Amino acid sequence: MVSNRLSSLLLLLLCSALAANALHFYLDANEKRCFIEELPTDTVVEGHYKALEWSEQQQSYTLDENLGIHVEVEEVETGHTVVKSKGPSDGKFTFTSHDAGDHSICLSTNYTSWFSSTHIRLYLDIVVGTTRPDAEHDRTHVSEIAAKVRDLNQKLEDIRREQQYQREREADYRDLSEMTNTRAVWYSVAQIVVLIVTCVWQLRYLKNFFEDRKSR
Repeated sequence: MVSNRLSSLLLLLLCSALAANALHFYLDANEKRCFIEELPTDTVVEGHYKALEWSEQQQSYTLDENLGIHVEVEEVETGHTVVKSKGPSDGKFTFTSHDAGDHSICLSTNYTSWFSSTHIRLYLDIVVGTTRPDAEHDRTHVSEIAAKVRDLNQKLEDIRREQQYQREREADYRDLSEMTNTRAVWYSVAQIVVLIVTCVWQLRYLKNFFEDRKSR
């Protein structure tokens, strides 16, 4: 019961997201057949056609490589031509509606003789898709992300340079401290040596002084 409901729901969603119109009709050599399709803005439409030409010899409709199909799509309200192409007897066309409203989809053959009695059976399958993704917005979003990544990389590089500068300053400070400590030690040693030399000289001087006094 639940699976049936889920299947029905999925089928309903699929039908609402994607509409297909399949049909076939007959067309003379100099005839143009048009269909009106109401479309919302920015909607992708894909059409597939297959034209079969009546063969008197085979008494059936067959594919003819010389047969070409002209496809013209026009916005009814503005008269703007969306598609104007010529394809083989079995081909497809794709377009995107720029404005919401009715669109005229016309098909005709490349046979232009008014005296031709050629009959064409034309199969047409039109699939109306969902709204196309905003490629420009996606590109802008990607560009913004790339810019943010570049900014982050630049900040990381600045942090690395600052850390390197701090390490160099610490090394210089350590070297200066060691040099200062070494000089202080040598200065203290020099002072002690000078003091010892002075004491020895004074002792010898006093000794000689007292010996001279005794001898008198």
